[in-house]
Amino acid sequence: MSPREQIVKIIEAAIKSAQKKEALPVFEARVIIRVPAEKEHGDYTTPIALEIAGAAHVPPRQIAEIIKKEIDEQKGIADIARVEIAGAGFLNFFLTPEFARKSLLSILASRNFGSSEIGKKKKLNLEFLSANPTGQVQVGNARLAFYGDVLGNILKYAGYSVTKEYYINNSKTSNQIQEFGKTALGQGEKYLTPYVEEKIAKLKTKLKRCKNAGEAGFLLATEVNKDNKQFLGKRAGVRFDVWFSEQSLYGRGLLKKTLALLKRKGLVYEKDGATWLRTTSFGDDEDKVLVRSTGEFGYYLADIAYHGDKIKRGYTTIIDVLGADHQGHVKPMQVAMEILGYKGIFNVIIGQLVQAKGGGKFSKRAGNAISLAELVKEVGIDATRFFYLTRSMDAQMEFDIDLAKSQTKKNPVYYIQYSHARISSILKKAQGSAARFGAAPNRAARLSKKNIPTDVIVGDGELALIKKLLRFQELIEDIARDYQVHHLTTYALELAQEFNQFYRDYKVLTNDGSLRQARLAITTATGMVLRNCLKLLGISAPPKM
Repeated sequence: MSPREQIVKIIEAAIKSAQKKEALPVFEARVIIRVPAEKEHGDYTTPIALEIAGAAHVPPRQIAEIIKKEIDEQKGIADIARVEIAGAGFLNFFLTPEFARKSLLSILASRNFGSSEIGKKKKLNLEFLSANPTGQVQVGNARLAFYGDVLGNILKYAGYSVTKEYYINNSKTSNQIQEFGKTALGQGEKYLTPYVEEKIAKLKTKLKRCKNAGEAGFLLATEVNKDNKQFLGKRAGVRFDVWFSEQSLYGRGLLKKTLALLKRKGLVYEKDGATWLRTTSFGDDEDKVLVRSTGEFGYYLADIAYHGDKIKRGYTTIIDVLGADHQGHVKPMQVAMEILGYKGIFNVIIGQLVQAKGGGKFSKRAGNAISLAELVKEVGIDATRFFYLTRSMDAQMEFDIDLAKSQTKKNPVYYIQYSHARISSILKKAQGSAARFGAAPNRAARLSKKNIPTDVIVGDGELALIKKLLRFQELIEDIARDYQVHHLTTYALELAQEFNQFYRDYKVLTNDGSLRQARLAITTATGMVLRNCLKLLGISAPPKM
């Protein structure tokens, strides 16, 4: 149980005790625990007194005093040094130094510290990127690739059985593929780029055998998708478990079956020669077209059929990660899942636009005109992945190419990797101790607890670093619940900063045998957690730089 979970239980027990004594009225409230921005405010804080003041009809400061009194009277709270009331009624919790010391041993004994079982091996489908197959992945939508990849890594680490899925928009009847086909046949210029021209030239013989624009577009899109698949997997480190073809929905007759299902539910009607779905009955702004007046199936019907297929595959959680141009897609798909009777968790995450700035030859080009391949070649894959993951998906961002290329401590990914290399260097210099603790962090799992004299760990900086390590598991669980992946890059940078402060303030390779052992243990544990962060981010952890 994490310290945060312990504190929640302590507060809940205190409230129940106060209610039993009629010091507080009966009410329901969820206890929220946060890490204070300032260390002097404790290790954890909660605004519970402020949140329940209205329901309890009691001033928040008074509620905080009642809860604190109950906590003080509880027995066996060995890990809490003290509880303080601050401001209008915040309760601040301070952990004991002994708790940090014993937690260090737990970290070292764990092969996968930070992993969790909150997912309980539940089946989760994570669809992301799904870029249009009319060209290379661009800077503008590449954040979907890295976000989805890392979110999938974290969800797996949290115990979920995750399927990473790519939806290939390649229906032969879609307007996009039709236009792409016309370009391939020399009947148009839409989506034409030097890259596409090269593909068309290579497919010249095969394109001559295509019966129509739909077939030509499908052929050309297939070749483009092969390149994207290879690039994403081999150079970008983004690997999918399933590549789902939109055209397969037609081949399997799923659109006709889905339309029949919707008709049986009495939700379909005819208007202006088209077939419509009554989505307004479920809170949507307007009804949606299922079959166009031309007789062609619409995009929405394909989306419903596709998600119906996901449901049949047994996923208890389904997540769609889409670009900013799909904002209007959210409500219609929520309606579709309700109509389909889905009982699991369904989320649509929208990634806002990205623009690139700087970078010499890129400086005068619009961000979306730069391919991801060009960007990776310019700044490297580690910096590319990290920079894309530094902002929340609902915020627009600029990708600073010059900063990403810099080999200085101002570059956050360089700083983190440098910190990892410093840890590796310290352990290597320790020689005998390095052999015992292991330059590779997971070797520390073999450590015997009695080999580490934790009683000599008394410095505020030493204890603060250990507490920072402890928050890694809490962070993993938070991201598995709220999908805010950027918090992991923030944590990795803060951990590196905390370690370097520790390194400046405390001599690790001291002649004092006990201190040496203890500080090497802290260093090793930090290396383990930092390496786990980088692994989840898909970024290398170099032993030297």
